[in-house]
Amino acid sequence: MSTNQQIRSEITNQIISALESGYLPPWRKPWSSDRNAGMVRNIASGELYTGVNPLLLCLASERHGFQSRHWGTFKQWQELGGKVMRRPSNVSQGKWGTKIVFCKPVTKKQNDHDEPEETYFLLRTYTVFNIDQVEGDHLDYLRVGYSTDTRNSESDAYEEADDLIAATEADIRHGGNQAYYDLVEDYIQIPNRDQFSGASYYETLFHELVHWTENSNRLNWDRNNNGYALGELIAEIGACYLCSELNIPTNDENHHAYLDGWLKKMKQDSSFIFKASSQASKAADYIMSFKPVEVSC
Repeated sequence: MSTNQQIRSEITNQIISALESGYLPPWRKPWSSDRNAGMVRNIASGELYTGVNPLLLCLASERHGFQSRHWGTFKQWQELGGKVMRRPSNVSQGKWGTKIVFCKPVTKKQNDHDEPEETYFLLRTYTVFNIDQVEGDHLDYLRVGYSTDTRNSESDAYEEADDLIAATEADIRHGGNQAYYDLVEDYIQIPNRDQFSGASYYETLFHELVHWTENSNRLNWDRNNNGYALGELIAEIGACYLCSELNIPTNDENHHAYLDGWLKKMKQDSSFIFKASSQASKAADYIMSFKPVEVSC
């Protein structure tokens, strides 16, 4: 069985290789308004994948040309009446399924009854498949192109983001030529909306909202103790997760200034991308928890 360190190293090397080959970072995905695109989701539980798993699944989608957000294990698809396709001849053995990881808490009992039990986390790997790898006409409703999108324009999608931002009740101040979060005074400063092109206003604001979760009254994480590069990667990934979930496009420019630094950190520390993606998931989930609940009449 692979050790935690081996699993982290294998995954980190996979992401490093993709970035050095010129792939768009796996947390940045082209926008699609199709309801079956977006943040990756498990078909059985309906839950979003978290931590490093969205990055792994996005890399696999990029590599194989998958479009749908829906993934499941061989058994999960089988229970839904689907059949995972045979591995194509152009795909290497062992590369048709995509390995993801989960942390399993393990409690170690102490011999001395006066000592507290020790809990540590063991990484376990699972293999999953995208709906685009699964046969079954009755599952077509999960494929891109088969869903119904009732929005009439981009502004409808942005309205959902506007409602979420307002619901956080964050102190957001517009004006000037800088975007930042002031941890001491607990406010976000961002240029006026008309200074941005396209949807970059939301990407920038969500980046600062992820930093906003650092506050001790919220998720209480510290970018300074963990390093500036890690804090910026957390905000970068978290913002992209939010944009993806809200069907807002992300551009491929903002990350370039930091990319070399992130690659260097990943090569030095195999846990770096795990720390960043885990905290980014927590921050995105926290912000999405403010999403107004639709009330049916």
